[in-house]
Amino acid sequence: MKPLPELTEPGLQPAADDPTLLAVARDAIARRLGAAGVAYTPAAWLLEPGASFVTLTLNGDLRGCIGSLEAYRQLLEDVRANAVAAAVRDPRFPPLRVQELDATCIEVSLLSVPEAMEFTSQADAIARLRPGVDGVVLTYGQARGTFLPQVWDALPSPEEFLAQLKRKAGLPPGFWDDGIRLARYRVRKWREPERGAA
Repeated sequence: MKPLPELTEPGLQPAADDPTLLAVARDAIARRLGAAGVAYTPAAWLLEPGASFVTLTLNGDLRGCIGSLEAYRQLLEDVRANAVAAAVRDPRFPPLRVQELDATCIEVSLLSVPEAMEFTSQADAIARLRPGVDGVVLTYGQARGTFLPQVWDALPSPEEFLAQLKRKAGLPPGFWDDGIRLARYRVRKWREPERGAA
């Protein structure tokens, strides 16, 4: 698996302890909900193409997760758009209320380019998965779903991980067909400290 691509100029990438992406996401959500924005220092790497996912949790429970699998716009715009979408447009949840914002924890994941996996059967695909490392995209016809590597924390078994990924894509968990395609990617992630209960 190739490492996450580096940007061309040294220093034009976020450090592991850089809070910028979290500030961008919180600022976008706050402004969308009519709250005060969050200041951050613009960085050159924010203007490079990037693919991100923004995950929201409230009191330890998932509250929204929306993202991009391919880098088709500036990272700054990608994080802003995905943060707002996770807050107010994730169909699994009601829109985030401004009263919940202070207690909401934000995580931003920056994705590597997905790479197609080669396998000969479902058992072979399962054997090739790397728990805790791989984010996985499953595609079958019009059905598509992805799990970030963080999902391994809740689904540590490769068999269950793949079964639930099929369910997320709208397929029966026991379904298999040679037309299923899998791709994997890695992420760098930044997460806010847990916040107070709402």
